[in-house]
Amino acid sequence: MTAPPQPVRPMRHAPRNFALTPLNIYWEMTQACALACRHCRAEAMPHPHPLQLSFEESVRFLRQIPDFGDPMPQLILTGGDPLARPDLLDLIDAARALGVPVSITPSATPNLTRTTLAALKAHGVEALGLSLDGSNAARHDAIRGVGGTFDRTIEAMEWAAELDMPLQINTLVAAETADDLPSIYALLKTKQVARWSLFFLISVGRGRVLQSLTPAEAEQLMVWIYRIAQEAPFAVATTEAPSYRRVALGEMRAAGMSSEQIRQTPVGRGFGIRDGNGIVFVSNTGEICPAGFLPLAAGNVRTDHIVQVYRESLLFSALHDPSQFGGRCGRCEYRAICGGSRARAFAATGDPLAEDPLCTYQPGQTM
Repeated sequence: MTAPPQPVRPMRHAPRNFALTPLNIYWEMTQACALACRHCRAEAMPHPHPLQLSFEESVRFLRQIPDFGDPMPQLILTGGDPLARPDLLDLIDAARALGVPVSITPSATPNLTRTTLAALKAHGVEALGLSLDGSNAARHDAIRGVGGTFDRTIEAMEWAAELDMPLQINTLVAAETADDLPSIYALLKTKQVARWSLFFLISVGRGRVLQSLTPAEAEQLMVWIYRIAQEAPFAVATTEAPSYRRVALGEMRAAGMSSEQIRQTPVGRGFGIRDGNGIVFVSNTGEICPAGFLPLAAGNVRTDHIVQVYRESLLFSALHDPSQFGGRCGRCEYRAICGGSRARAFAATGDPLAEDPLCTYQPGQTM
């Protein structure tokens, strides 16, 4: 599996209305991947799905994206392993010809070479995302399921620096990795990294075999994340942990920051982004979902237009409106800036509008 869903453009400002235009479109180009990651959402396999979008169908999908208008969403190529598609560069060319900005999150397989990265940059790929789930080979390779992936990832990081490609590192947050996060952070500080995104486990796909942090542990970790973000030489963010914004907001208010100052921070610019609101996912077979970790299809790019599905379908319309959320998320005074992980709510209850079980906050508390 490639990196979890999160922007790889480190300096991009969010659009004003996520109910109209997503910040990021994640396209699972293929289910094919040579790795066997323990937390793989896609349950990737060695070969493509027989119903994977063809080249012609893929181009028709790409032609839908400009209809979102300005600002154009970022297209993030993921999988499986996007490098497993033989028509990858041609599809990148098609996207760039339409003015669609492109980033990519390849898997650390033998397909990932310096020559490959140079070709991706030459064809207009703006940024690269790589996964690093351990501070050493033993820990990382145990998560990835294939020996040698740690060394290949470190090598790819060096190539990205040589090629001046902005790099995001994605790291799994689970019971199996939490104690190693300070060591991973120390390692990343020695590298040329633009952004570190910490992905809080969603128990779907192969990820069901791993253990999530408890809500109390997650809350404590979010405080640590915010505090290291103040001195890190790169941006630090979270994925599938929107309650981090509440934690960060409390820290910023305690430091005396004004509302305007808060809005200008990386955390503030991300207020409101969540599964289906600022994020949309297209599967390798064309299904239009709120996120890769929220596998509910509201349409298919083979027969539907992604703009209409994103703006008007019942599922996406509900996800745009946090007043429709259930439990504590629906009552919470932070629901507009947070809204909880809709993917985690769905994984836990089968209802994408339910409360996020990872959050400890009780609405009405004084922060």
